[in-house]
Amino acid sequence: MAKITYIEHGGTQHVVEVANGLTVMEGARDNNIPGIEADCGGACACSTCHVYVDPAWIEKLPPKDDMEEDMLDFAYEPDPARSRLTCQIKVTDAMDGLVVQMPEKQI
Repeated sequence: MAKITYIEHGGTQHVVEVANGLTVMEGARDNNIPGIEADCGGACACSTCHVYVDPAWIEKLPPKDDMEEDMLDFAYEPDPARSRLTCQIKVTDAMDGLVVQMPEKQI
């Protein structure tokens, strides 16, 4: 399990434990974290699970694949360095302490 901090756009923080093998998106969904809509259910077919990864974590996560890069083009105010789709980040023990921040809205 990994403790992940989800920060809403307004600053409210939610620290939850997410089981290994789940995605960061599933951790948000299972813990009723507002701000991650996940309309496609994790199929990487939308951008409604978009977050900004804390700068300290960018290099620690697996790189984005081409499909995630393409979907981020549809996200609200994507940041080339920090934006990720939470459905594409599988949780491992190494992600204990991960911090992600939600954008103002999901589109």
